[in-house]
Amino acid sequence: MSTPAVPSASGGLTTTSVSVLLYSNDRSVRDAVRVGVGERPADDVVIERWKECATPEVALIEARDGDYDLLILDGESQPYGGMGVCRQLKNELFDCPPVLVLTGRPGDGWLATWSQADAVLSRPLDEARLTAAVADLARR
Repeated sequence: MSTPAVPSASGGLTTTSVSVLLYSNDRSVRDAVRVGVGERPADDVVIERWKECATPEVALIEARDGDYDLLILDGESQPYGGMGVCRQLKNELFDCPPVLVLTGRPGDGWLATWSQADAVLSRPLDEARLTAAVADLARR
């Protein structure tokens, strides 16, 4: 689980280390997200561990059993999209981690709301918005 940011003795903030589950059946999407987020999406947030899943079955098992702090789900994944995976997890996991859903286009925001996602980004992915969303969710 994440290590929360707390004031240090010098008055600054310590870092929050998080583990991230990334689901997409498209390797290029997974690569773009990992590269876009990087190891340090903000001064106070560090990605300690990435786990990539290419199938919805593995994503669901990992989300339930893997002790992740943040989930990033590709809404365009096939055969079962990240929005459906998100809704299932939000309804089945008692303490579901925050979820960022990636949509195919801005008009899909209403569907991402249905999925109960905590944050939504549409493609094409903007690195600044992606890192800001990940950092914000990591701090929760």
